Amino acid sequence: MKNKLFIVGAIFSLMACSAKKNIANKISSNNVQQTLINDYTFKVTEISTDPSYGLSPKNPVEVGGKDSGPKNERRYLNALAGPNGEALTYFRAGSCCPIKSDNALFGNSVMLDNYRVSWEGAKDTVSIYINMYDSGVLKAPKGFTIREN
Repeated sequence: MKNKLFIVGAIFSLMACSAKKNIANKISSNNVQQTLINDYTFKVTEISTDPSYGLSPKNPVEVGGKDSGPKNERRYLNALAGPNGEALTYFRAGSCCPIKSDNALFGNSVMLDNYRVSWEGAKDTVSIYINMYDSGVLKAPKGFTIREN
């Protein structure tokens, strides 16, 4: 009888430790509601002072929207302009860089999308990393401006 109680107790202890571990490893999304200027453009009101914002996979732009993720990525990019207000051109270079997310469809990680962005007079394209699963405050990356509508 003592053996059975010990085994049951051990199982409950392992389950409790496992549950705590899973909670501790979860990353919480801010779930910020984005504002639209029109169906093609998000409202972005500030430029980031953080040199890594959007320009590093460790600090991606969070556009949110599991159901409209790719459209939200374009809505964000359509809100940006070059350093002197130039119109941007961009293309999706592919997915990369797994990160943890509460909004993952399977498991607890998602892939970022990498967009290559340029403007007239730019010497090269710039990579912008976008997380379409989580939603945060939208800012223009350092070195970019906000498109006037």
